[in-house]
Amino acid sequence: MTIDEFTDEYYMNEAIKEAIKAEVLAEVPIGAIVVLDGKIISRAHNLRESKQSAVAHAEILAIEHACQQVGSWRLENASLYVTLEPCAMCSGAIILSRIKRVVYGAADPKGGCAGTFMNLLQDERFNHQSEVTSGVLEEECGQLLSDFFRQLREKRKAARKQSLQ
Repeated sequence: MTIDEFTDEYYMNEAIKEAIKAEVLAEVPIGAIVVLDGKIISRAHNLRESKQSAVAHAEILAIEHACQQVGSWRLENASLYVTLEPCAMCSGAIILSRIKRVVYGAADPKGGCAGTFMNLLQDERFNHQSEVTSGVLEEECGQLLSDFFRQLREKRKAARKQSLQ
């Protein structure tokens, strides 16, 4: 497969692989990759629980690593692929790093800032806007999250039941 043949689905599958790494660590399964000139230059997954850091979101970690890879805080021609719609914090980092395009899988109606709850990425009041493509492998990305939270609720319910015995 040549660089030109890679599709949004191909790259989103790579982000899903990162999300699965997070899930193995008992982290919310969110993964992100940064692509520049058809090449993946950065990969990351959610590490909030592992690092006990509110800012250890997959997007932030992927952006930070991508900036290190290119030696600049500007990622003007890069695309970010992420399994869940970016939150306000991550959208801010996307704007500040000048990422050209954001592609996400599952929408986040409670906190998504790429068009669902609000749209920071295309707000013309900022000095940079990103092109947004939503719903790429949406079902697969959403299922990862649904399964994770269902299992978490089941574990908590079982733990409560055990403590009452």
